[in-house]
Amino acid sequence: MAMAEDSDLEKTEEPTSRRIEQAREKGQVPHSRELGTFLVLIVAAATFWMMGGWFMRRSMAIVEKSFSIESQVMREPSLMLPRLAEISGDALFAFSPLLGLLLLAAVMPPFFLNAWVFSPQAIAPDFNRLNPLTGFGRMFSWNSLMELGKAVLKAGLLGGVAVGLIWSQRDEIFGLLSESLEAGLVHAGNLVSFSFLMMAAALLLVVAADVPFQLWQYFDKLKMTKDEVKQEMKEMMGDPHVKGRIRSLQMQAARKRMMAAVPTANVVVTNPTHFAVALAYRTGMAAPKVVAKGAGAVALKIREVAHENGVPIMEAPPLARALYKHAELDSEIPSTLYGAVAEVLAYIYQLANWRQAGGVYPAPPRDLPVPPELVPVGV
Repeated sequence: MAMAEDSDLEKTEEPTSRRIEQAREKGQVPHSRELGTFLVLIVAAATFWMMGGWFMRRSMAIVEKSFSIESQVMREPSLMLPRLAEISGDALFAFSPLLGLLLLAAVMPPFFLNAWVFSPQAIAPDFNRLNPLTGFGRMFSWNSLMELGKAVLKAGLLGGVAVGLIWSQRDEIFGLLSESLEAGLVHAGNLVSFSFLMMAAALLLVVAADVPFQLWQYFDKLKMTKDEVKQEMKEMMGDPHVKGRIRSLQMQAARKRMMAAVPTANVVVTNPTHFAVALAYRTGMAAPKVVAKGAGAVALKIREVAHENGVPIMEAPPLARALYKHAELDSEIPSTLYGAVAEVLAYIYQLANWRQAGGVYPAPPRDLPVPPELVPVGV
């Protein structure tokens, strides 16, 4: 028994869609720092690779403009600030493509992880994070150790790639000293771009391992116990006891409305005690309509109400069973039963006339034309 209770408390069940949605509402989504770093680095490398020459030419123009100071500017300190603003604007314009692409790369990782969400709860202040004991717990937690291990591996990998790049390109790096300024800047830009690409390629290995791990860790934290799954199902579908009570009250209300309609019936057809179907027909109706029907105790109650209100009761077992099975409440009877019901209503009208005028007592109909296939077997 204790083992069963322990198993119910273990988080062995996969998180439901509702659990995941609740976590997203709180701002709890999977994230990978390595993916963000990789995207920023690869975008920067690709931008430098494609626009490196343009960046270098614009940079040289800005440097030349910065050191070409007019004598009037030197004599008027009030002109220096506009001059600085102009040069800063030129630099911002020159590197605006790079800045825009880096900003886009910085916000893209959540889209790759389906983790883009805005949650006011996530930005609300949480004073529990100021607790030093909680902080120490996070510092020495399993997650922190994993992050430290990843950082060491990443630093070792990228450091090794960087050293390898510098060593393999040492001749070109020293050769920059013998090149002209313009040619050296372009050559240096190409070297930096190539180095960025190689570093990004190395970081791709880290991303390939980190992203699946982050997704696994995220969904593992959201796992649920069997009791939590049961409780959630109750909340989503409703407590079975409450639903049963509501269904019972609805059935009672429907039964009351049905019993209130019995006095309006022309006849109640019975089985004689197992089933009872109350039929009503008025001028203008296309066909007789079922105003009440029931089995067992409900059938007995229909008979009692009919007797109290003077509604004729007629025993016709095959017809009663067929009507109960195939006729819907508050609906017209099936066309295949028109003939049998017509004979019953004709007898009821004859019986009413006999009670008013006397004469020969009408004989009840025998062998009503009820199709055998409509009569349920075993009821």
